[in-house]
Amino acid sequence: MDSAQQSAVTASKNKFVQAFAKFLHLRATIGVAPVDNFVQKIKPQDKVTTGLLEEDRNWDTLPQFDIKEKGSQQWDALEVLLAELFASISSLKAAYAHLQFSQRPYDHDGIQVADQIIISELKNLAYLKLSYENDQLDLPLESYLLAEIKEQKSMVKTYEIMVKKLKRQIKLKESEIAFLREKLEESSWQNRLLNKSTERSWPFSDLKNIHFSSLNYIHFDAFLKYTTESLRNFVRSMVDEMKSACWDLDAAATAIEPGVIYQKEDHKCFAFESHVCQEMFDGFTYPDFSLPKESLPQESKRQQQLFFDRFVELMSSKTMDYLRKNPESAFAKFCQVKYMQLIHPQMELAFYGNLSLRNQLNVGEFPETTFFAIFLEMAKRIWLLHCLGFSLEHHASIFQVSRGCRFSEVFMETVAKEQLLAADNMLEECDQQVAFTVVPGFRIDGTVLHCQVYLMTSNPV
Repeated sequence: MDSAQQSAVTASKNKFVQAFAKFLHLRATIGVAPVDNFVQKIKPQDKVTTGLLEEDRNWDTLPQFDIKEKGSQQWDALEVLLAELFASISSLKAAYAHLQFSQRPYDHDGIQVADQIIISELKNLAYLKLSYENDQLDLPLESYLLAEIKEQKSMVKTYEIMVKKLKRQIKLKESEIAFLREKLEESSWQNRLLNKSTERSWPFSDLKNIHFSSLNYIHFDAFLKYTTESLRNFVRSMVDEMKSACWDLDAAATAIEPGVIYQKEDHKCFAFESHVCQEMFDGFTYPDFSLPKESLPQESKRQQQLFFDRFVELMSSKTMDYLRKNPESAFAKFCQVKYMQLIHPQMELAFYGNLSLRNQLNVGEFPETTFFAIFLEMAKRIWLLHCLGFSLEHHASIFQVSRGCRFSEVFMETVAKEQLLAADNMLEECDQQVAFTVVPGFRIDGTVLHCQVYLMTSNPV
């Protein structure tokens, strides 16, 4: 063999090795699983060793191939064969991914298309194998570019199917999250109702038998809920009297809390409840409840015991009987002062056509009307709550939230169920702002008892 022929053969060898290394690298990149004994099958009669792929290969010492006379055409055909082979493998991979994607949910047309592609590519692989074994690699060189295009398209299709699958999983997870959020909101609401129901009945059974030494903030919290129940009962009675007197409730609610948009018509009662709380809890922070000064023990422990004794005495007595026996007591003065502050003379005149209730209170008497009895029950519970707060080692301090403050579940809870569900959603919490405080909150040492608020809304009634 002359030097020109030897150079041509060597160039053909180098071209084949470079193409083969290129396709092995491509297979590793796209994650195609290696085919058993594939390297051996493309080597004529096992004369190309694995040393061809090592970094320190010596091109001058390559083993001699049997194919010498066919020249570069044989190597070009093998290069095209590799391109066709890897294109078919990529197409199979894309078709299999499509088949899996079409199974959930079941897509008959998608499964049929994927099945036809798989069968077609398997037939093509069988044809390539048969052509190679029979030494009939009659493949045009332009097929090389077409095969590369086919392989790239298959890879893109595989990735598109993966993206669709991930999007489908995201939608399923979002649906699960929405469902679980609804269940959580419902459970939270039911849990709050259950807690309120349980704690509401607690003072009746156990609070009368409580000992001063075991008193703590849990007793105060339970009695606060008991007090709030009576307060709302009075608000309902007052609103009924206002309706009977043909008062404009919308104008009255606006006068108390101007500029508030209520989510529902019934929510306007919270404005009246807020007004009653403002008046009835005014002075709660002071031991004498802002009443005329009275002598109290200076020693902290004795003062706590005094308030606890007052609590026990009034708790076990009927309200009207206690007032008749103790018309000059601090509680009697509290009832007189708070009624005068809360019920304006014009309001009383509109309710009854006269000022008989105020006149009786001014002379030290206590009317026996239904409306005043409901007021007395509310006043009694607030007075008892005050006594209980000052019976604790760390006195209860009162607080409320100003309009425009951002809603926080650490210090607040909403009085309307619709707003509660929105506030429980942490994604919406940052947009919730307080319209006004309905029932004040309390701090006892490091414990916070939530204040009840009404939140701003952009939806009119």
